[in-house]
Amino acid sequence: MRASLSRLTRPLVVTVSGLLLLTACSSAGDTSGGSGSGRPVQGGTLTAAVDTEPVSWDIHASTQDVTAEIQRQVFDSLVSQDSSGKFHPWLATGWEVSDDYKSYTFHLRKDVTFSDGTRFDASAVKANFDHIVAKSTKSLYAVSLLGPYTGTQVVDPYTAKVTFAKPFAPFLQAASTTYLGFYSPKAIAADAGKLAAGGPADVGSGPFVFSNYTKGQSATLTRNPKYKWGPSTAAHTGPAYLDKLVIRFLPTASVRSGALTSGQVQVAKAIPPQNVRTVKATPGFDLISRRAPGGNYNLWLNGSLAPLDDQRVRKAIQRGIDIDQDVKTVTFGQYPRAWSPISPTTPDYDKSLEGSWPYDPKLSAKLLDQAGWTGRDAQGYRTKNGRRLTVNWPLLSIQATREGRDVLAQAIQADLKKIGVEVRHPSLDLGTYNTEVYGGKANFVDLSWPRFSPDVLWLFLNSGSAPAKGGINATFVKDADLDKWTDQGRATLDEKVHADVYAKVQQRAIDQALVVPLYTQVSLVGESDHVRGLTFDASNWLTYYDAWLTK
Repeated sequence: MRASLSRLTRPLVVTVSGLLLLTACSSAGDTSGGSGSGRPVQGGTLTAAVDTEPVSWDIHASTQDVTAEIQRQVFDSLVSQDSSGKFHPWLATGWEVSDDYKSYTFHLRKDVTFSDGTRFDASAVKANFDHIVAKSTKSLYAVSLLGPYTGTQVVDPYTAKVTFAKPFAPFLQAASTTYLGFYSPKAIAADAGKLAAGGPADVGSGPFVFSNYTKGQSATLTRNPKYKWGPSTAAHTGPAYLDKLVIRFLPTASVRSGALTSGQVQVAKAIPPQNVRTVKATPGFDLISRRAPGGNYNLWLNGSLAPLDDQRVRKAIQRGIDIDQDVKTVTFGQYPRAWSPISPTTPDYDKSLEGSWPYDPKLSAKLLDQAGWTGRDAQGYRTKNGRRLTVNWPLLSIQATREGRDVLAQAIQADLKKIGVEVRHPSLDLGTYNTEVYGGKANFVDLSWPRFSPDVLWLFLNSGSAPAKGGINATFVKDADLDKWTDQGRATLDEKVHADVYAKVQQRAIDQALVVPLYTQVSLVGESDHVRGLTFDASNWLTYYDAWLTK
């Protein structure tokens, strides 16, 4: 990321004349172990298994990473970002950024069409960005990636100028994500209400067409034979090699691993840590491991709601969880314990936090005593004025078993019971969960958020990212310093400013005990030896455009 930041401290101009050079010199992301040799072969069906089924397929409305990962195959973006953080042409051949980071002018390719035949042009950029910010879309994440968006000007058919009310330096990174990808304007106009349902209504310009979706079972994507505008970070140009990509939804870890080793699927996401050795030892299969950038799997503490409106109670909870032991046990040592709200692979990660706030139940007991929670009831929980020290941590039922988080939650409950804190962890349906969490009625909210930018800290900690505004600040705290520093971070791409303000943000979030970082997510992907060209993008999502199958 740092190499690209220095290029963006002045007006940036990228032109298509640099396309061949970029293609030759830039990384296309991390390539899987089985992709090293042989000439790509056209054809075949690749079947992949994932652990989570999207609740919504609408890339402009959904917050789920699984939606963005699968739909990446269907939807293109203005720019692409490589694994070092540099930006490269995609649907835009070049762009200029104003000195104040309040406008971005994109020069678009003239040969792009959506799978319904509609032309991609500046009007399509405007239609999509305006759709994202429209209240009817009910965007929960993409709208935050557009920040202080004021509009898109159609300068000419193939030039679009995107403007913001305030400096918005992270926009290029945001524009590289699936969430700011492009639907056919015709689909938005005719089928906006159907986009969340998936299937043929989801019309993009990507290398695959979303041809079928069977809820609870699978989604089928078919090759777009007209595709010839892949990102310059890709390993080839032209249509995808695969004829068909089938995504199966297999939430049970043992079933998913078994489907891989039995040959029912050729790729399996989220191999459970306990099965890593088995997959590695099974002839004919490889395992890819890569740490995710962005927000770690964190426990966010609602500082606006009793009893966590007392910093001493928050700190007691933060220091009363044996994170090292719990994470090591539950993930079989495959996921590293986290120290910061962002992962070590995220730009401007503050390494000085490592080891700075270890497990300390004696300190927790002292802090709870100071906060007045000195009584004990018959079950051993602390009390004050006859009231038990209880916190509410809602669980989204459809993601209960993801990465063993349900088991980790049990370990956390046991740790906190030792210091006298009762943790209620009810399993809720999506509607009830959203009411509890986004309504500020939960004490704990667990979130992980892949993104190759430290601006993810703005989403987590700036009061402008309040859930009531469509944001994800689950602390519900308006902190003047956190607001100031995260605003300063997104107003520039100056490396020195970033290093300063983002270190301060991470330190203060820990010091104020607004967050309990638990672990850094690691993509554990099993693949057959017959799979070649499978890659991760900058957000740590699998991309199948360059993938092919050996005969």
